[in-house]
Formats: sequence, C-alpha cells, structure tokens
Amino acid sequence: MEKLKFWIEAFRLRTLPLALSSAILGSFLAYADGQFNPLVFGLAISTTIFLQILSNLANDFGDSQHGTDNENRLGPLRTVQAGKISKKEMKRLIALFVVLSLISGGLLIFSGIKTANAGMIILFFVLGIASIVAAIKYTVGKNPYGYSGMGDIFVFIFFGLLGVCGTYFLHTNRIDPLLFLPAASVGLLSAGVLNLNNMRDIENDAASGKRTLVVRMGSHKAKIYHASLIILSPLLSLIYVIRTWESVYQLMFLLSVFPLGFHLYEVFKNHVPDKLNNQLKVLALTTFFFSVTYSLGIFLIK
Repeated sequence: MEKLKFWIEAFRLRTLPLALSSAILGSFLAYADGQFNPLVFGLAISTTIFLQILSNLANDFGDSQHGTDNENRLGPLRTVQAGKISKKEMKRLIALFVVLSLISGGLLIFSGIKTANAGMIILFFVLGIASIVAAIKYTVGKNPYGYSGMGDIFVFIFFGLLGVCGTYFLHTNRIDPLLFLPAASVGLLSAGVLNLNNMRDIENDAASGKRTLVVRMGSHKAKIYHASLIILSPLLSLIYVIRTWESVYQLMFLLSVFPLGFHLYEVFKNHVPDKLNNQLKVLALTTFFFSVTYSLGIFLIK
C-alpha cells in the first residue's frame, strides 16, 4: 500500500484538470456544430489522461536523471529522486503508459475519422506519436527540449492548438481556422502554468543547467511575459465569440477573468518563489474552469 501511495504521487493527478481542458473544449466546439460523438469524447479524455500521466512520470525520471531534482527543489515530492521508486520501476511504468496511450489514441483515431482516408489516418498517427515523444522528451534524454527553453512552445501547441483543434476534427472531420482562437486561449493559459512552475524553480534550474525561458529572461521579465499570456488568452476567445455571436451565454467564460486577475496580482507581488506553489493550483484550476464555462455556454444555447 505504501508503494501504491508513491505511484499515485508520481502520477500527479492534480495536473489532470489542466490537461483535460483542451479535450473538453474541442468536444463542445464540435457540439456547437451539431457533431458531438460520445465515443470520441470518451477516448479523447482517456488518451489525454494517459499522455498527461506519461508526461508526469517521464518528468520525474528525467529531472532525476539530470540532477535537477535535488534537496534544493521547491516543488512537491519527486519519487525517483527521493528513492521511493527505482529508475528501473519508473522505466517500466513509462513503457506501460506509452502502450496505453497508443491503444487509446489508436482507437480514438479510428473512431473519429469517418472516411477511409489513409493520408489523414497516417497524419493523426504521426501527431499521436509526436505527442508521446513530446511527453517523454521534455526532460528525458541527452538533449531534452525543456532544458533549452522550448517547453512553452510545445505546451502551447500540444495543450492548445493540437489538443482543441485535433479533438474538434475527430468529432467533425473538418476544421475552421477561427477555432485556433479559443484553442490558442487554452494553449496560452497552459503555457502560463509551465511558466509559473519555472518561476518557482528559477534558482534551482539555473544552478542545475536547466535553461528555461524564465532562467533566460530573469524573474522580472518572466512576470511580464506571464501577464501577456494570461491577458491575451481571454481576449482571443472574446474575438472568437464576437465572430460567432449567437447568445450572451457564450460570454460565460469571462467568469474566469476574475480569478485570473487575482492570480496576476499575487504573482506580481510575490518575491518568494516557493510561495508560487499555491498559484500553480489556482491557474491550473482556472484554466479548467475557463474550458468548462466556455463549454457550458455552448451547451446552453443548443
């Protein structure tokens, strides 16, 4: 039972609401167009969960591998570094979640693509493999992209653009360029979560050779960058709503602006990186709240 507790800790289940935001929003944008597939929705949720847990496990393993997880780290327990789970055990579980992601993702693709279009099926399988590789290579290997300041870009693409638009396509088998606006909104908030995480870890990351954007910019510029992510997100979605206006219910997502405003206030007044931990939870849950209220607004007008 004690080992199970550490496995659950390594799964970092508190990160799942953030990861699910793109699948939920993409599905309800499809619902707005009258093309919601419950099977695609369920498989999108399961695939997202498997990929997020895979990413968390790989991150635990990779940061231990590179020495970034050490006694100076400010975040929650990392199981490999703490000796609670061996590297061999972690590799096995990473492999298991790669398989689970492939199975769930494969079923998702075959359930969503309605035509026998080999090219489209191959494209989505390539994107699926890319998602798995991105989940692992953030911290694992000789040249992890998270150690060179590229994490924000990958998060924006996979948690935002691909997560939302890809899910929408698997429901509808078409894409609308306007959808990149709400998709970018989720991507920006997700990048904000990563940026905040890196703001918390700036000192240890710099000492460990992890050159995140925050390490490269410094804390002051990182706060300005953070504000630009948070402010631009609802603005892009507001543009989308104006372009597709049907009902005042579409503005429900603006309820998330209030917690986002308080969040920015707390970030800008902070001078103790360790105290940003609470704001990580706030921003992750607010991103989920943004996605849910956006989706609820769509549901109420249909």
